[in-house]
Order: sequence, then structure tokens, then C-alpha cells
Amino acid sequence: MDMVSKAEEAIAKVEALGPEAGRIFTDFDAVRIRADAKALDERKAAGEDLPLYGKLVSIKDLFDEKGKVTSAGSRLLKTAAPATADAPVIRRLKEAGALLVGRTSMSEFAYSGVGLNPHYGTPGCIFDKTRIPGGSSSGAALTVAHGICDMGLGTDTGGSVRIPSAVNGLYGFKPSQSVIPREGIHPLSDLFDSVGPLCATLDDALTFTDVLAGGLQAEDAPERPLRLALPTGAFTDGIDGFTQIHFARSCDAMRAAGHELVEQDFAFLPASSGISRIVIAWEALTLYGERLNELEEVGDPRVLKRIRFAETLSAGQVDAAKAERAEAVERFAEIMSGFDALVAPTLAIQPPTIAEAEEDFDRVNMMMLRNCSYINLADGCAMAMPVKGDGTMPGSLMVAGPAGADARILGLSRAILAALPSA
Repeated sequence: MDMVSKAEEAIAKVEALGPEAGRIFTDFDAVRIRADAKALDERKAAGEDLPLYGKLVSIKDLFDEKGKVTSAGSRLLKTAAPATADAPVIRRLKEAGALLVGRTSMSEFAYSGVGLNPHYGTPGCIFDKTRIPGGSSSGAALTVAHGICDMGLGTDTGGSVRIPSAVNGLYGFKPSQSVIPREGIHPLSDLFDSVGPLCATLDDALTFTDVLAGGLQAEDAPERPLRLALPTGAFTDGIDGFTQIHFARSCDAMRAAGHELVEQDFAFLPASSGISRIVIAWEALTLYGERLNELEEVGDPRVLKRIRFAETLSAGQVDAAKAERAEAVERFAEIMSGFDALVAPTLAIQPPTIAEAEEDFDRVNMMMLRNCSYINLADGCAMAMPVKGDGTMPGSLMVAGPAGADARILGLSRAILAALPSA
């Protein structure tokens, strides 16, 4: 099918969503989409090599697109000047022939794992519209889950690619931070931000990661049973019944396929989990500290509260947290040197309803972020993949490794997926 026809299909799907489309997109320009699709068909007809031709992509409202305002899901930045150039990852997608289909809603400033947004409204999970979409890349996930796009481009500071992927039955990859360039992306935390794809299939997740990284091929999995770290002291503690059932099913399937699961203590990660809160709040205050009065008027009060936490901190506390983080990265890598990968539940709890999240935001946000944020703390890489559920919602399995193990983890994801019951 030519790209013009694909564009018309996508536009029709967005229009059919009605008001929900306004909760998924911050910008959707059908005229521009049609023009870009026509130009891609002309490039293809001229014989240009376009590895992503036929693929549709949505862009989280953090990435600079020439001529578009990068508003980070916030009213504070909605009147900023349009970007004068594309971010490098946007250029790579365009050069590879992908069609960009709108900018997507998100938690304000990417500062929550729930996906609530009081400015655009909160879209519902694909399986149950009363439940949260996951954040912060909420709109990105839903453009894929609704079949509008092949990939949602997202960012992951504490789980913002993997959480909405898990909630909506998708594949989401968080790379080691250095793998995909972050230039031209509105930041939250220079220490923790990373870029990754949200996709409906693992093959698409691997293909888009390769393009975004400028060349990152998945390694072939070893022709032997895998040795997988089964965490204790972290990831599996305090998980709810929904998560227990899905993770146990995954572990049983991996053992049945011949893989070895070995218990390993990761309790140092929860012990250091306050590091992320300290550093991210401090960096956010650095970004928005001179505009707190404006945020009192136009911002999300939940996000503002998290930023203002940094006002209680000292520079010494932040420096100590960064030093402890470096130790956590090193310790995680040391432990993982004896394993092919770590396997864990992506989420600690079943996604709650939007009403529950609004009523008890601090607790819900903490639990939604918890497991994924451990990997950011360790600067690891991780793939979230759906696991077959008993009801309407699937669970999600996270396959993770240390910094720099991206090609290996991508390849192992294929091998582990082959062992799992289909979602």
C-alpha cells in the first residue's frame, strides 16, 4: 500500500476516536500528513532506499520538529517559539522514510509514570478506558495500541517508555542512555533521560531501535539455555496478585523452554531508590525554578509538588546522590556479568483506574514507576513485552541488562519471547 493510502487510513482512525483524539494528540495536522505522505511516495518512486517506508510514527511532545512547538505537554511552554530544526532522531526517522503522524500527549514535563494530564485530559488504557494509560509517554502508546501508528517515539527517565507499553500490551525498549542521541529533546533529567520506541511487535521495536540509534543490530541469542537472574529483594517484593500470576506464568514458560532462572539479591536498588527522586527534582527545579509562579497558575499541581521537593535539598545532598548512583551502576554491572539477562515484572501492580490515580496519586505513581526506575538507576537497558492474561489485560515481562548490553538484550528478547505464551 502506498503511503498516501496509509495516511488516509490513519487520519480516518483518528477522526473516529472523537474527543479521545484530543486526549491522545497535542497536535494533529491532517494537511501536513497528507503532503508528507505524497512526498514519501515520490521519493520511493524515484528509487530512494527507504527502510521505514510504509511505517507510521507518532512523536511525543518533547522532540523538536522544525516548525512545531515543543510544549512538553504543558501550558507553560505552549506559546514557545516553534523549533527551527529537527532533533537528530527525527531526522533519522524522516531520512529512513517513516511518516510522522502527529505529536502526542504526555504527563507534563514527562514527570510521572501514571499518564494524567489536566490540560489535554487523560486518555484511557486500550483495554479499559477507565484505567490509566501509563506515563509519561501516554499518547505515544495509544497511537500504537489504536492501530494508528507502527511506533510511538517516547522518552524514558524512570520508565516512561516501558510503563505505557506494559499498560497497553506493547513492546517498549529503554536503551542505555548513550545509545540514542538526546539533542533537540526537551529535558527532564540529564542524568536519567533516554529515548526509545513503543511498538505493537517486537520486530518493529528492533527495527526502530536500529534506526534511532544510527545502527544497532540485535545479537543472535546463544545456542544454549539462557542463564537469567531472578531478582529477590527488589522487583518482585510487594507485587499484587495480578502481577504475581503473570510473572509466575512467564517464569514457568522460560523454565519449560530449558532456561535457567537463578535467584539473585538486588536489594541494593530499593535501598538507593531515593537517588532518582533527589536528582530528578533538582534538575527539574534548575529548568523551571524561575517560572514556579507561572506554574502555580497554569501547571499540573502534582508535577509542581514534585519539582518543589527540590527546594528542601542542598547541593551537597545532590552530589552525594549522584555519587551513590555511580556506585549503583557499577554494582549492577558486576552482578549482571554472571547472567545473560535479568527478568522481572515490568510493573509492580495492575494499572489502577484514572479515578484511583487522581485520588491517591503519590502512592500510585510510586508503584507504577518502581520496577522500571530501578533500571534507570543502574543506567541499564530493558525491553518490556506483553504476557498473555486471563482477562482483558495482559501482564508485562521486563528483560534487562547493564549499560552497553543493548544488542545482547535485544537479541535475547527474541529468544525469551519464543518461550512465552502469546499475548
